[in-house]
Amino acid sequence: MMQMTIEVDLDYLLAAPGAAILSIEAAETEGQQILASDLRLDPALAPRLVPGDEGVGRKMALHVPERLRCCYRAELRIDRSVPDLPRLAALPVEDLPAEALRALMPSRYCDPIRFLAYVGTRFGDLSGGPLVAALAEWVQGALTYVPGVSGADTTATDTFVQRQGVCRDYAHLLIALCRAGQVPARIASVYAHSVEPQDFHAVVQVYLDGAWHLVDPTGMASADQMALVAVGRDAVDVAFLTTITPASMSDQSVLVRQIL
Repeated sequence: MMQMTIEVDLDYLLAAPGAAILSIEAAETEGQQILASDLRLDPALAPRLVPGDEGVGRKMALHVPERLRCCYRAELRIDRSVPDLPRLAALPVEDLPAEALRALMPSRYCDPIRFLAYVGTRFGDLSGGPLVAALAEWVQGALTYVPGVSGADTTATDTFVQRQGVCRDYAHLLIALCRAGQVPARIASVYAHSVEPQDFHAVVQVYLDGAWHLVDPTGMASADQMALVAVGRDAVDVAFLTTITPASMSDQSVLVRQIL
């Protein structure tokens, strides 16, 4: 069990007034408890609260003038164990719940069909948790963490070829590989104090033994040190800020501290 504090400050300029979706609050969900939280918007807008994908967390939909400032503070207790992946089994596809079935399907950034031959050839003797553990280890070792080399259009296939990227690229590649191995996988946005540089962090959730388990293919954070924010098919579903009109960053900071 551990406690952490989260401090997020955002300052964005929009090309024109328009709609925006914020997804930055830690979720009230299994494995973590929000002890205190405070969210302030400037100007003082009244967002419409919308349940997050698969019922995890919530999003804020709002109409923004040409500038949006956001200040989020929270203190959480994390009571989540690190999954022992090699001991976890995959369920037969026909026994999966709807949310897990969706996490087997291709999505914008993660197309498992492109990786069927590779996973079958290199990891064909593994399944379930042992497969996920081997794939996560391979991704961590095969890729180099390099900010700025990927962008909004970079797919898991691109990352497999380039062998470098940032956390969302690591996550997309592991998701595509897991799906190719018949393990449901989806992206998760989290906060973690051990992430360098400090920022919004993307990891993976896999469905094994009837439950979702967090895995960080960058190796920077473990499941017992993460505050879950949102989940989705890929990065499109968990973006911390989505705007209809173009937006440029004036300032952004994320600071996560372990306090206990």
